[in-house]
Amino acid sequence: MCSTCSGAAPRLRPLICQHCGMPWSSSSLCNACRSHPLKLDGLRSVFYFEGIIRQSIHLLKYDNLRALAVPLATLMREYLDTAALPGEILVPVPLHKRRIKERGYNQSALLARQLGRQVNLFVWENSLVRLRDTPPQARTTSAEERRRNVAGAFVCADLRLRGKKVILIDDVATTGATINAAAEALWKVGASSVWALTLAREI
Repeated sequence: MCSTCSGAAPRLRPLICQHCGMPWSSSSLCNACRSHPLKLDGLRSVFYFEGIIRQSIHLLKYDNLRALAVPLATLMREYLDTAALPGEILVPVPLHKRRIKERGYNQSALLARQLGRQVNLFVWENSLVRLRDTPPQARTTSAEERRRNVAGAFVCADLRLRGKKVILIDDVATTGATINAAAEALWKVGASSVWALTLAREI
């Protein structure tokens, strides 16, 4: 990705909700977090899901352009350089095994691997398992439907995460329902903190 394109990427800047990271009119909690707070310590996203970032994610995700994981992870690392999150383990949000078979890879795992190399953190790709092949969240019509769609979709049996500070990695967040469901599985095995970082945020 050239400097012109990366410079034109639509960065998500403050003011944001201090819990879910959504653009918000103040530094307090947004209305969604007041009514249905995410069950994690916080969610942060680097860009809006539009423009060159949307195009890049689609190329990475659907067109097998895996090499894009390197520059995209670099943009995530640059964000962490200025807004560090507490964490010692990166855990990518998993795909169901059927989706892996179809696509051949998990784009979130590709991002996590590259980011882990750049920030010198371990990446544990198999700690979380997606039990159910849920319909894509983009096909749902409301935040409540998104929550129901992924409720109980993940399990974690990796007891090495007990007492660990985890950062969940995903490509895109909308309401945070998927990340929230993944975080619940991590809490059940005793993670000491769970933050999430996504490349983009769909508003």
